[in-house]
This record gives sequence, C-alpha cells and structure tokens, in this order.
Amino acid sequence: MIGRVQEHLTAIYGITCEARAETFMVDTESAVRLGATGRAEEELLVSGGGNGDELEVALYLSPALLDRLKPYESGPVGHLLDRDLDGYCQLAEGVSHFLYVVHTAAHGRALSLLELEAQAEVDKFAMCLLHRWGEGVRPWAEELLRRLFERVSYRPRLSSQERWRYEEANRLSRSFCTRLMGHVSGRRLDRLLTELRYAYRLGAEAKLRHMAHGM
Repeated sequence: MIGRVQEHLTAIYGITCEARAETFMVDTESAVRLGATGRAEEELLVSGGGNGDELEVALYLSPALLDRLKPYESGPVGHLLDRDLDGYCQLAEGVSHFLYVVHTAAHGRALSLLELEAQAEVDKFAMCLLHRWGEGVRPWAEELLRRLFERVSYRPRLSSQERWRYEEANRLSRSFCTRLMGHVSGRRLDRLLTELRYAYRLGAEAKLRHMAHGM
C-alpha cells in the first residue's frame, strides 16, 4: 500500500523519485530514539539538510495502522475509502510528507512545516478524488471536502503554535481544493492535473499565497 500511494502521487504530479518510502520505514523503538513524539500513527523524522549537511529521513507508521490497512493491500483502493478513509489518509499523509521533503531537497530548496502540512492535505484530497474519478465524482468530491476540511478535530496536547499550524494548513488547503471543484464539475481532468502540478512546484510563500488566493 505504501508503494501504491507513492506511485499515485508521483503520477499525479508528474515527478520522479528514486527513493522509496517503504525502505525508510522504522519501527516504534527506532522512531522513539530518533525523536518521534508518539502522538500520531504516522510521523516523518528529519535531520540534517542544512548548510550542505546530508538529509536523513525516517518514516514511522504505527503497527496498528498497518494492521488496519493490511486487508486492502492488493484490492481496489475504492473499497478501502469506503471502509477506512481515515486510515488511508493517515498513511497517505506520511508518504506525502516523505515525497515532498525528498522532492524539495533534490531541488535545493528549504520548506516550512506549514507548507509541508498544507501540501499533505491537498495530496489526500487529490488522491481520494482521483480514485473515484469515473464514478459520479462531484458528490464524492463534495463529501471529501466536508470530511477532510470541515469535520476535523485536533489533538488536545498540541502547543498553541502547532494548533495554529494545523488550522492554517486546513484553511489554505481547503481554499485551494474548493477552487478545484470547477474542474471536477466540468470533468476537466487535464486542467485539474495542470493546476495541481503548478501548485506543487511553487515554493514557500508563493505556494501558500497561491493556495489562499490563486493567481
């Protein structure tokens, strides 16, 4: 499932990535040693990458999450979206973080945590949307907007800065994904992909401004 998610993301955005997320996975004990907070079922752990340092990454996905998704490893993702959308989105968020960090590092660009979180929200929407593109997609897209951006809650142990970052990422990505609904209604897959790919390649403040307001 991890490899399928990465392949879907690279296809959506028209990018290549030789690094495979599944080969960077670590178990719970190793994740704790590397600084994992233990508050989420997925965490991307990053060190280095500044001042010419080599970037080191590790992806943690909890055993409980992987067990939940195991029955769907080889079947249609649409079945998983019906039965465990939350589980799929948690895994997708971890892979999204991994891919975006590696992609920006390969282009010699720094990124903010806000940018990383906002992109992951868009990635989850795009992947879930496109898995149902041929099935009367407008109602599904509207349901996704509600479930991913409106019916949300935040962990109680977040700091005020963390809470702001997650809320702001939700606001920015919701604005962007809502604008994509015109392409969904018009069944304009080429225009949808063009817009997704354009935004993905923007960096830092330009990406956040584009998500909030468009061009």
